[in-house]
Amino acid sequence: MHGQAQKETFVNETHSLTDALLHCTVEGTLSAPPASPVDGESWLVGTGASGEWLNHDVAIACRQAENWLFVTPQSGMRIFDRSTAQIILFNDGWQAPDTPNVPAGGTTIDAEARSAIADLIVKLQASGVFPDT
Repeated sequence: MHGQAQKETFVNETHSLTDALLHCTVEGTLSAPPASPVDGESWLVGTGASGEWLNHDVAIACRQAENWLFVTPQSGMRIFDRSTAQIILFNDGWQAPDTPNVPAGGTTIDAEARSAIADLIVKLQASGVFPDT
């Protein structure tokens, strides 16, 4: 029957995308493919993409079976970025909060409050909210 020829191609690609996106983790952001890509890795494509990633800015590039599969992110998509140990969110672009500074200076110093804020920042870094610096 027409339309059923090589249906395994579509099924295999669907399984590959499911594998890459189910608990999506990217290695970091690049504007060109890595020199030695490894199957199973995913990367965020930076602006000004080149090479095999040309015209795929902000996409997720997933390496599967020695080929690149590109996923266009949707608003609300969250991924884990290994390079910063941080969870990032897509909302008209990839967004990640900056780590706030630990309080310093001032005329009135509350050491207990400062210690609590510093501990909170460390815990938020460990949970992937702020980048691990």
